[in-house]
Amino acid sequence: MRLRRTLAAGLAAFTLVSLAAAAPDDAKIIFPGAASAASSTTTGGGLGSVTLLVGLALAGLGTWLVWRARNGAPVGRDARTLAIHETRSLGNRQFLVVASYEDKKFLLGVCPGRIDLLVPLDERSPGERSS
Repeated sequence: MRLRRTLAAGLAAFTLVSLAAAAPDDAKIIFPGAASAASSTTTGGGLGSVTLLVGLALAGLGTWLVWRARNGAPVGRDARTLAIHETRSLGNRQFLVVASYEDKKFLLGVCPGRIDLLVPLDERSPGERSS
């Protein structure tokens, strides 16, 4: 929340500075035929340096946010407790799914509007089961 307030205040300050720098000078009269001569003799009024500073600040903020997000909790496959190991289509939007949760595997039947637990699976391979 504090970060949002800081960003909003910075954006407001940048807008005020850019509006003040872009305000037309009443003492200057610009003639349409002399546009090339006037543009070569006038400068941007320091707006380029303000834009550069704001750009560098935003780049630093973005770098910090990325660094902070990467140092958080791991998001890889090892950190997950729920995983889908295999899926087979049975046709007509019906599937068999082997899912695991906390080292336990389950065979699920999935169809539109319904998911059924068909059987909990143990760790042995199908050839080792006894009937």
